[in-house]
Amino acid sequence: MEQKLKLYGFNNLTKTLSFNIYDICYAELGEDKEEYVKYIDDQYNSSRLTKMLCEVTKIIGAHPLNISKQDYEPQGASAAILITEEEIANHVIDPSCNRGLACGESDEVLVHLDKSHVSVHTYPESHPDHNVTTFRVDIDVSTCGKISPLKALNFLISSFDSDIMTIDYRVRGFTRDVNGEKCFIDHKINSIQDFISKKTLEEYDAIDVNVYQPNIFHTKMMIKEIELDNYLFKTDAVDLSPDCQQEIKEKLQKEMIEIYYGTNIY
Repeated sequence: MEQKLKLYGFNNLTKTLSFNIYDICYAELGEDKEEYVKYIDDQYNSSRLTKMLCEVTKIIGAHPLNISKQDYEPQGASAAILITEEEIANHVIDPSCNRGLACGESDEVLVHLDKSHVSVHTYPESHPDHNVTTFRVDIDVSTCGKISPLKALNFLISSFDSDIMTIDYRVRGFTRDVNGEKCFIDHKINSIQDFISKKTLEEYDAIDVNVYQPNIFHTKMMIKEIELDNYLFKTDAVDLSPDCQQEIKEKLQKEMIEIYYGTNIY
């Protein structure tokens, strides 16, 4: 068993997990695109996002102090949760409480953990000249102290339908051991993939770009198989001709490859 590192004072290391999740959908008609955006807005409203963040705080071993959330018209929502690493005696919060928090038009969720935070932003996106619609989720989990954001990685991945994921993890700053020596990381990590479930990894193609000396880790993942019925909105694949099915698959693959590699294909 690995000997636990003994530190002097507070653990000052800042561990930040940031990733983008993309969910791709095919909608033929303009009204279908609008209905899809409304569907996504309802699925990921402030109440659901708040419950998700409450679960994140539980998974990483933190405790919520205060909740603030708000839904907006015609779309968008925001929420904020103040949380702490140490539990406060006799402190009870009501997840259904609603306190206003200014934000933009996108769904936004923010969690503070002492000097740390968790944030979630959702962005439904479409264009009138294209049938492919993209739903993007930006998630940031930044913790200070013994708490590790990597503990919540699998839960967050499973909370969304993810076709593409771009994940970054970095440990910043330093703390000191009892002898006064600087410690720049307090846990072992070779790749972000080490913290992703085997089942999830089997479903995706993944590549890593890791820079070990400054403790910077990067992983990109793209779904391997396109099951067409998972991408059609208000349409069943069986009702489409084989040629039409193939054309839609090619459009979906083009969208995914462009997002994955960050370049347009003409």
